[in-house]
Amino acid sequence: MRRDLGERAVVLGGSMAGLLVARVLADRFATVVVVERDPLPDAPGPRRGVPQGKHIHGLLAGGQQAFEQLLPGLTTELAADGVPVGDPLADVRLRINGHDFRRAPSGLTLVSASREVLEHQVRHRIRALPNVTVTDRCDVVGLTARGGRITAVRVLRRADDSAEELLEADLVVDATGRGSRASVWLADNGFSVPTEERLSVDLGYTTRRYHLPAGALDGDLGILHAPTPEHPRGAALARLERGVWMLTLIGIGDDHPPTHVDGFDRFAASLGSGELSSLIRAAEPIDVPTPFRFPASTRRHYERIELPDNLVVLGDSLCSLNPVYGQGMTVAALEALALARLLSDRRLPPSRALMRGLGRIVDGPWQLASAVDRSFLPADRPPALRDRLAAAYIDRVQAAAEHDALAGRAFLRVSGLVDPTRALLRPRLMWRTLLRAPLATPTASTVTASSESTAHRSRGR
Repeated sequence: MRRDLGERAVVLGGSMAGLLVARVLADRFATVVVVERDPLPDAPGPRRGVPQGKHIHGLLAGGQQAFEQLLPGLTTELAADGVPVGDPLADVRLRINGHDFRRAPSGLTLVSASREVLEHQVRHRIRALPNVTVTDRCDVVGLTARGGRITAVRVLRRADDSAEELLEADLVVDATGRGSRASVWLADNGFSVPTEERLSVDLGYTTRRYHLPAGALDGDLGILHAPTPEHPRGAALARLERGVWMLTLIGIGDDHPPTHVDGFDRFAASLGSGELSSLIRAAEPIDVPTPFRFPASTRRHYERIELPDNLVVLGDSLCSLNPVYGQGMTVAALEALALARLLSDRRLPPSRALMRGLGRIVDGPWQLASAVDRSFLPADRPPALRDRLAAAYIDRVQAAAEHDALAGRAFLRVSGLVDPTRALLRPRLMWRTLLRAPLATPTASTVTASSESTAHRSRGR
């Protein structure tokens, strides 16, 4: 086990991204300190720093594989603790872009855990590492720099009569999330700040937990009805640990699902799924509907600026993705693996080289999510031709998945971040996809008419 890159690495943020990168750094630094603002519970439980923690969290297939590389045996441990595990194509009833996917084995693994249980198990593993310390109830005040490097992290413990402390560091990793203050800390020390790319999505979730009768869904793990530009409402129902089911209703634009019970049920019924409606009628509610709002996806381009030689930014601090696609935890795990590869030499690479490597991990998920999100834009901001062509082809793949399991597997491998987006252009898949139906290239007038229709319906609700 190599620990030759320095005496101490400091990770800012004890959420999933911070914990996973701490696992990587533990093999390369003598000590690793994780600094977290929230109190960290000893058992699975909610945290203020995870505002979407009470909603469905998808660990994509690529994330499950990356978690296993970082924490071998995690899936088996979760299953032993009662977390349902299955196949995302064979064991989930998928309706994506209006297409009902054919059920078949995909060779991929779905871990249907709540965020609370998954994070608790990961945190338990990281805390067990002998050279890792997880310090909670501790605020990061700023950074101290000298000679082009970060020399220390300024922290303040949330305790009476506490005074500001300096944590000396050979490497600092910012994994504090969407509210990251890394740009402010850089500016305070005379460094450049990154440009920010922002895409409005105006997403609203409302979630409620239930107990369902034994044998509900004939043993399947859940239902996914993804929203479309024509029908910007959706839902995800998941069977979780301890016999709990979680229903998250999804609304995009000005059509967010209500939080009062009657409105919540009416919203669910409006999806037109008799199966979902009958399940809700038979269910025993555990709690009241809980909302979550996500206004915009944000990407910060740290790879384009000069940085201190020992600063890394990752997770939601680097790129906060639309949570409806479930990419966040998977991207964090893939970033941790990428950082492990980038730190394979015996000297710490320049931060800009590290950030370029992490930027390449973000590129695919950002482009994939953005292409879909732009299809929901109002009529006065239609998607670019490239995005419209990509959306038209992906729709053909999804349409083929109604009858062709190969198309369904290919789509889930790409959307699950197992394969790159270009895998959808493999000749065999293109032949099977385009053979079933010709590629319909949307014209500007078609896209505009569709957008106007959507906007009209939104204003009428």
